[in-house]
Amino acid sequence: MSYDGEALRTVLRGTGAEVVIGHDQRFCLIGERINPTGRRIFQEQLRAGDMSAIEKDVKAQVEGGADVLDVNMGVPLTDEPELLAQAIRLVQSLTDKPICIDSSVVEALEAGLSVYQGRALVNSVTAEDDRLAAILPLVKKYDAAIIALPNDHDEIPMEADKRLDLTAKIIRVATEEYGIAQADIVIDPLAMPIGADTSTSLVTMETMRRIRDDFGVNMTCGASNTSFGMPDRHTLGAAWLPMAMTAGLTSAIMDTRTPQIVEAVKAADVFLNHDEWGMAWIAAHRAKAAATA
Repeated sequence: MSYDGEALRTVLRGTGAEVVIGHDQRFCLIGERINPTGRRIFQEQLRAGDMSAIEKDVKAQVEGGADVLDVNMGVPLTDEPELLAQAIRLVQSLTDKPICIDSSVVEALEAGLSVYQGRALVNSVTAEDDRLAAILPLVKKYDAAIIALPNDHDEIPMEADKRLDLTAKIIRVATEEYGIAQADIVIDPLAMPIGADTSTSLVTMETMRRIRDDFGVNMTCGASNTSFGMPDRHTLGAAWLPMAMTAGLTSAIMDTRTPQIVEAVKAADVFLNHDEWGMAWIAAHRAKAAATA
């Protein structure tokens, strides 16, 4: 397992759009909204076979700037594999953007991958041997990329050293035992809520810097986790994400319906020289000015 300092690029494809995640690329926004967790009405609709809310969610996330759409169909008392396959077909009929197929159920991941058109991102795998053995063959079979979390036995390590050790294990097993390219492993450095302990954010930033420097892989996380339980979460998110970008975060699973956070990320791209000549920033400003006019 070696890293020679070259920029590793994770390439995802939808039915038309290609998205490249990389340390030399613009930050990748993964829209998190197509997820029934904590959405009782959405869960009831899905149980009744009503997928109309997905159409609204796709539109809102894409309009907000999502490059990739996370699709999760973890609804109790449903056939999750069938539901996820249906949802992926529907989302791909509405947008050409790539999808992040999100499930903890191996059968659901396989069902989703089997109908997916393009090159998907799979969310996610942990460092336990049995999870790696169950999910990595699917990732290889369907030529997908994978989000991996450096935790084991349902335990989230609070020290950066342990997260680095587990990251090394995941990369070694994926590359050496399953032939998955290092560029196709996206690590989640475990962004924890600061509401209980503000120092957790420093551990996450240290983890990001060391993963970037030691392994060069791309990273993502659930960005809204960090501000959970705190007031004025949008302001916290708009500060945290650009800081995380300087530490090596290259994408985030987030709600792209929040302009304050999306614009903070786009501004950070300009300062990190990931938006050459600021052209995307200028184009977005002009489009906004034209829309209000």
